Amino acid sequence: MMKFTKPSEVLDVASESIERMTDQVVDVIEIRRPTSVMYALQLTKIVSKLSPLLGNLFEFRIVDALNQDLGDAVKGRWIRQDPGFPDARFLSEDFPMLNIGVEIKAWFPFATEITGRFRDSERIFADNLINVAIIAWLPEFVFWGKPKVLKTLIVSGKSVAETRDNHYHKPPHYLVIEPEDTADRTANLQQTNTAGYVFQDEKGKNRNLYLQAEEEIRELGEEFLKYSPGREYQSEMKRLQGKYPYRLDTNYAKIDRIQHLEIERFKMSVEQMMYMGKPVKEWKRLMALDNDDKELIAAVEELMRD
Repeated sequence: MMKFTKPSEVLDVASESIERMTDQVVDVIEIRRPTSVMYALQLTKIVSKLSPLLGNLFEFRIVDALNQDLGDAVKGRWIRQDPGFPDARFLSEDFPMLNIGVEIKAWFPFATEITGRFRDSERIFADNLINVAIIAWLPEFVFWGKPKVLKTLIVSGKSVAETRDNHYHKPPHYLVIEPEDTADRTANLQQTNTAGYVFQDEKGKNRNLYLQAEEEIRELGEEFLKYSPGREYQSEMKRLQGKYPYRLDTNYAKIDRIQHLEIERFKMSVEQMMYMGKPVKEWKRLMALDNDDKELIAAVEELMRD
């Protein structure tokens, strides 16, 4: 029986499997070819609604593909976790205590941004054994057909979490707060999500309070300007959060906003890809036009002639 000698080998094999999905049509769902231009124009406004469903279907398909690539010779199996983190986890008697896996994010490039969120604490990535896979997809014929994988990106989950925290955490203006320590609870009751809090009205009626909070940060020392998930550090941040007027940031941790270099490069490369005769970003522009716009009508008519 083949055996992985170290957990990183599991992720290497998984990454190769996911990367092979590039340019593949995934037979999990299909939007039937429209029977008229009018029908096709209506599809341009609703096709994005498939994104949440496709996210789950991709998870099923990827876990299945990972297990098929392992075959029967490997001691261990991939499972899909819902709820749970990551989406795909490798279970094996060889590494019983390790959380090895892949968090899967499906991205529909016509959306305004990569809307998936990434809130999980840096602490979960201490062993650096969880990757993030972003799967960019479009329908085969832009607005109809089966989903087709345009491109995949696989990055270290640890790098995503660290980039997020370094980007957002700017005390006292913005605080990233770790979840309470729930390590003693069963897996389904453990808390792993961080949260972002913004100082309210720091330039207005709460200006004096903000200046006071700034002074407290200076007194704590320069080491408190750099984010840490450590208990002592978090204790000070939670004290500030409780003492001053902070509000929960509902836009916190959107993948498209954390400025992760590899993700930004991936996004740009996908938008510049040629697809059915036009760059993806051009289809995105056309899709946003009104249904009676001549440019959009001409583009849809051209698609239907192919």
